[in-house]
Amino acid sequence: MQQATLNPPVSSHPPAAAGYAERNANYWRRNLVVCVFGSFTTLVSLSMLLPFLPLYVRQLGVSSQSAVIQWSSVAFSATFLGTALTAPLWGRLADRFGRKPMLVRAAIGMAIVMSLIGLAHNVYELVALRLVAGLVGGYASASTVMIGTQAPRERAGWALGILSTGALAGNLAGPLIGGLLPGWIGIRGTFFAGGAVIAVAALATIFAVREDFHPARDARTARTRSASETAGAPHAARRAAIAAILVTAMMVLLANMSIEPIITVYIGGLGVSAAHLARTAGLVMACSALGSMLTASRLGALADRIGSWNVIIGCLLVTALTMLPQAWVVHWWQLAALRVAMGMSLAGLLPSIGKLARQSVDERSTGQMLGYLQSAQFSGQVLGPLVGGVIGVHLGLHSVFFVTAALLAACAVFAHWARAR
Repeated sequence: MQQATLNPPVSSHPPAAAGYAERNANYWRRNLVVCVFGSFTTLVSLSMLLPFLPLYVRQLGVSSQSAVIQWSSVAFSATFLGTALTAPLWGRLADRFGRKPMLVRAAIGMAIVMSLIGLAHNVYELVALRLVAGLVGGYASASTVMIGTQAPRERAGWALGILSTGALAGNLAGPLIGGLLPGWIGIRGTFFAGGAVIAVAALATIFAVREDFHPARDARTARTRSASETAGAPHAARRAAIAAILVTAMMVLLANMSIEPIITVYIGGLGVSAAHLARTAGLVMACSALGSMLTASRLGALADRIGSWNVIIGCLLVTALTMLPQAWVVHWWQLAALRVAMGMSLAGLLPSIGKLARQSVDERSTGQMLGYLQSAQFSGQVLGPLVGGVIGVHLGLHSVFFVTAALLAACAVFAHWARAR
């Protein structure tokens, strides 16, 4: 197989047999910078409504406390549900029409929808627009497809780790910004500001991102390479590897989100006063993202050196071990410290999984495979709070940590089995 090179010879006409990654070897670093900025801004805009979402729901005419909580949960989850449904479709279209058009589509779509959310007249429109944001958006997902296919294979883990850091930073900064902006420009003005920032990302994508995409040529090259790469590789083994990749991707966000519905109640039981409960809960929620930001690129680079399967199995086991002590903490700061450690180990999973996903299929299907990967991740983000809430209600708050740790350990065993296959 012809290898990608980090310093290709200067030529305006790459060899005819060059694959997609080789032809874009001069562009992927600049594209990575733009994608990190775009992922950061879009995820800031999507997550900044967390602090004031219940206030906006009440402003839209919902009065009872239980209804406010219910509609807030539905509105928040709608975006991730929409992304989970359409990510494979956008990935397949990226394979047919190019990665850049999918980035532009996501940025423009999200800029428009985010602004429309600020014009919602009732809670039904809010939920519908949040769902549409997920259906037509997904800039971070499209970025994963572009960088995952453009970066040289020997640097893919590092590049996806950097991209993951930008997304995590957006999820971390969003609630902090959302706690400040409504006091200055109002709730509706905050949505308009979010739409404007995403529009800037759209312009950066249109004018700065470069892509050399020729679907017919890529299809011929991919067929040739696929025959040599998969020769002797049993289909059952490939299916097992793909299944392990998708299950692990879902478990990453399921584990991170399983405690979210009950974390405020759990911290309240640790002696935190009611006056400081919301602020403390928000800080603890942000700790896992902070930990992931510290190690995502390093663990991605480690996967390039020692292999993705090794990093995945190790990170799953370490995450399970850091999950267990969270059930026995007696102070909120202990929980925060353990959530940082958990985030540091979780950070190695997504870049390693993305690298494996790229290698598990031929080049002409990489976008679609990475789309399925994104769908699995967002499914975990939807299922995590539901699973955690059900376990917390029926088995107790501490059981959430035990069950999640057991699921992570089982996933590590599954990954080990798939690697052996």
